[in-house]
Amino acid sequence: MKHNPIIASITEESQIDQAVACGVKRVNLMTGNINNLGQIVKPLQNAGKQVFVHVEMVGGIGRDAAAIQYLAEAFRIDGIITTKSNAIATARAHGLASIQRFFAIDTAAIETALRMIKTCNPDEVELMPGLMPRIIKDMKQRIKQPLIVGGLIREKQEISSALDSGADYVSIGDAALWQWKREISE
Repeated sequence: MKHNPIIASITEESQIDQAVACGVKRVNLMTGNINNLGQIVKPLQNAGKQVFVHVEMVGGIGRDAAAIQYLAEAFRIDGIITTKSNAIATARAHGLASIQRFFAIDTAAIETALRMIKTCNPDEVELMPGLMPRIIKDMKQRIKQPLIVGGLIREKQEISSALDSGADYVSIGDAALWQWKREISE
């Protein structure tokens, strides 16, 4: 059987039937609440899906050890998704896999995330956002103000890519790039 690299990220309850019917093996659940979680999880599990619950996005679920224990025992989920490092150890203690989610907003956030990942040792890591040029284009279309992008830009071609994607300005911490000028190809 070929490995399917796609994970269904369920953000609306209306997607449950589609997730059940599709060929993905895993789902990340980011909708529902403690009152209807069983009605959401059971059909997914019956369809052979691995279910990971984002503990900060499913309503009524606390971010403490008792909540994670409850998810493990009451719903027999496969794992959790969290931005909170302390939840990783609790998940492990209850036999759940863990995904540490972090947002790459700048270099400092990545360095902090790397330290957290090293310390809590999650099973998997989810980097957000996944593709910046597309995000820049989308954001530019949705706002009226000039768009400044920054963080993680270390190469000249990254500056060009950001500008080509719609950014009005690029904020750069590396002084070596402050003198950058667009090369005009003729």
